[in-house]
Amino acid sequence: MNPSEFEYTLPSELIAQKPTSPRDHCRLMVLDVAKKTITHRRFFEIGEYLNSNDILVVNDSKVIPARLFAHKATGGKVEVFLTREESPNVWHAILGNVREQDANKPLTIAPGFTAIPLEKIDETIWRVQFSLSGAELMKAIQRYGTTPTPPYIQPGSHHKEEYQNIYAHPEGSVAAPTAGLHFTEKLLTQLSEKGITRTPVTLHVGPGTFAPIRTTDLSSHRMHAEWAHISPETASLLNASQKSQRRIIAVGTTTTRTLEAFTDLKGFTSSGTHDVDLFIRPGYAFRCVDALITNFHLPQSTLLVLVCSFIQHRLSVISGKPMSECYQEAHDFLFEAYKKAVHDGYRFYSFGDAMVIF
Repeated sequence: MNPSEFEYTLPSELIAQKPTSPRDHCRLMVLDVAKKTITHRRFFEIGEYLNSNDILVVNDSKVIPARLFAHKATGGKVEVFLTREESPNVWHAILGNVREQDANKPLTIAPGFTAIPLEKIDETIWRVQFSLSGAELMKAIQRYGTTPTPPYIQPGSHHKEEYQNIYAHPEGSVAAPTAGLHFTEKLLTQLSEKGITRTPVTLHVGPGTFAPIRTTDLSSHRMHAEWAHISPETASLLNASQKSQRRIIAVGTTTTRTLEAFTDLKGFTSSGTHDVDLFIRPGYAFRCVDALITNFHLPQSTLLVLVCSFIQHRLSVISGKPMSECYQEAHDFLFEAYKKAVHDGYRFYSFGDAMVIF
C-alpha cells in the first residue's frame, strides 16, 4: 500500500498556531462508523457520546524542554535534541553539527554541564553521556533546555504551558500527546460525575511518532521505539472492563499504540514497561480500543494511517465483513470527514480541533 493514498491538500491558514481558549471549546467532529454520520459539536460536549461506564485512557507523559544548545571546544555550536532516556546519565539524542570524529569530545552546555557523544546508534541518533545524572540532570535540562514544538508552529505563538496536558506527570516526552490538550479540569470533573473512569498509561513520545513515511510501501516503514509503561492498577481495570464489555476510549494515537502493544490476541492487557514500535496500518485487528479521540493529522503520516485502520476495524466488527473488504469504505469515510473539516474551516494538527470515532 502506497503512502500517497493518505495525501490531502490543506490550506496553511488552517494550521493552528495556538490552542482554543478555553481548551475544551475547540470544535469536535463526531464520526459514528455504524451510522456513517459526521456531526459537528464542541469538545466540552463530548460527554454526550460517552457512556456512564466507559473507561477513558490517557497518556500522562509530560513534555520536557528537550532542545539544548552547546558548543565544542573549538567554539562550534551544537544542538542537542534529546529523544529518549537510556540510563540516569545517558540519553539518545539528535546532534546537529557533530561528526564521527567528534565522538568522546565534551560539548559544553553550561558551566559544570557537559555532554559527550559516545557513538551513533543510527543515521541520526547518538548515545550521549552527561556530566550530571538523575534528578540533577533533569533539573539542568529544565533550566537550560527549550520546549520543542512541531515545525509548523511558529516560534513565540504560544506559551510552553499550553503545550502540556493538564494531567501530565512523568517527564520524558519530546512532543505532547496532543489529543489530551482539549481537556480541562471542569470537563474531567463532569465526565467523572457521569461515571466515566479515567486511567493513565505512559508513552514517552519521541520524534519517531511524527516522522514522515519515506518508503513507497507502508509495510516497509519502521517506527522508532518509544518507552512505555502500564501500571498493574490500569491493566487490572482494563482487563475487568473487557470482561464486563465496558468501552475503552483511547485519548490519542500514542495511547492507542500503547494499549494495543500491551494487549495480546485474547484481549488480555499486561502491566509492565517495554519499548513500543508498533505501526498500526490497514488490516490491523484492534485488541483493546473501542473508540478513539484524536486530532486532525498531517498527510501521509503514520497517525493518519492509524486512524484509517481504526475505522476499517470498526466497520469490520460492525458489518461482519472481512477486514480487506472494509478498507476502501473506511478510507472514503475518513477522507470525506477531512474534506468537510477543510471546507468548514476546522483547525488542524497539534493545537487544532478534535474528532471522536466510535
